[in-house]
Amino acid sequence: MNDLSDGGLPGDTPALRLFSLLEHIAGRDRLVSLPSLAEQTGLPKPTLHRMLMQLEGAGLLQRERDGRHYSTGLRLRRLAEQLLLNNSLHGARHAVLRRLVEEIGESCNLTVLSGSEVIYLDRVETAAPLRFYLRPGSRVPAHCSASGKLFLAQMSPAQRRRTLAGVPLERYTTNTLTDPQALETELAGVRRDGYALDREEFLPGLLCVAVLVPAPDTRSTLGVAVQAPVMRFTAERALQVLPAVRRAAEAIGRIDALAEPQAREEVPA
Repeated sequence: MNDLSDGGLPGDTPALRLFSLLEHIAGRDRLVSLPSLAEQTGLPKPTLHRMLMQLEGAGLLQRERDGRHYSTGLRLRRLAEQLLLNNSLHGARHAVLRRLVEEIGESCNLTVLSGSEVIYLDRVETAAPLRFYLRPGSRVPAHCSASGKLFLAQMSPAQRRRTLAGVPLERYTTNTLTDPQALETELAGVRRDGYALDREEFLPGLLCVAVLVPAPDTRSTLGVAVQAPVMRFTAERALQVLPAVRRAAEAIGRIDALAEPQAREEVPA
């Protein structure tokens, strides 16, 4: 997030100042309002209002139901998803998933949270004839997926309420957790154990286990998940493969950790 303690927004052009405002809003873990942004940036309210209207008109911001607060818009979220789906780390991460599938014999995903949904950034299918086919880019609700539970569990209660606000805990199967307190109890167990299970909560007959990709000094934004039919992949089997899933997540974490300094080296002086 930009440091705006001295007031103003970085940028030599109107476009760059709009980008700085967008960056500032996207980096905050709460809704923002015109008065709060005026206080943080030191810019006049009419100037900020004009900038907010431009960003809202472009679909990069959206106004909340109260008409006073703003959050990131659908177009901006779609841009972030496409960056994650197509970045240069894809090949190295995909190789890790492929090795994991070869080791445990089940389909594996790399996942990320977008709003109240989990997106499959990448997926490697098992060769087994009986499987659930879900392509990269598929979306599943956070409250009834193993990866989603992991992402929700590392949030504060207030963050979870905002993430799930306005999104009913829809029932997809008889096992779906639709009671908020029951979900909170489940998430407490996920925080304690460091992994999450989807016990046929999204699709009947499908069981999933997931862990987070380690991200030192920050909240993890990626998960590694294994999915398979319950007829051959029970909760007990899921716990047996858990060490292999964690090794894959750690390998992806190392790849990501190496990528940042490498990217800095590629920037010309």
